[in-house]
Amino acid sequence: MLKLAVFDFDSTLMDGETIDFFAEELGIAEEVAFITEEAMSGRLDFFESLQQRVGLLKGLDYSVVERISHSLPYMPGAKETIAELKKRGMTVVCFSGGFRTATSYAKNILGYDADFSNALHVKDGKLTGLVGGDMMFNFSKGDMLVRLQSILGINEEETLVCGDGANDLSMFAHAGTRVAFCGREILKKEANIIVETKDLTQILKKI
Repeated sequence: MLKLAVFDFDSTLMDGETIDFFAEELGIAEEVAFITEEAMSGRLDFFESLQQRVGLLKGLDYSVVERISHSLPYMPGAKETIAELKKRGMTVVCFSGGFRTATSYAKNILGYDADFSNALHVKDGKLTGLVGGDMMFNFSKGDMLVRLQSILGINEEETLVCGDGANDLSMFAHAGTRVAFCGREILKKEANIIVETKDLTQILKKI
């Protein structure tokens, strides 16, 4: 019986990549989106890609970051799926290689229990181009999942994980139910549930 569900945020609970929305404000959307795609497809180290992309955001007003983070388009079915999983007695958590400005804000809207993500460094009201936090590396999601399972007394077979990119692979290694949601090929190879339509409620039919 499933007791824990962990969802990625960008392109899973949210329809798009938060950092790409930030980049649009600076007119560098294509450059940042290219690096994002290389990382999510497993061709570029996640830590390096995150540093590169956040570095390009240097100088962006933090007020703009907050405005965008608080107006993101959530994935169809996200709220309903989380509500149903919680009704079934599951703890629902968000792990994101993205940013706390987005994941912490979405927590009460979408209804998950906790979020683990990264924080953009801000000085004098502007981004400095630096970032730190819980989800900086390729291994971060798997590492955090193992610690969370230990705290909650939950094993791999009782765990569902859902994501779309290469940085979700590390948590796939520690879960019995592995959902690739509109995922990259590298992730689909390790999944035992594949959803190809942008509707998270499809997961409920398969578990």
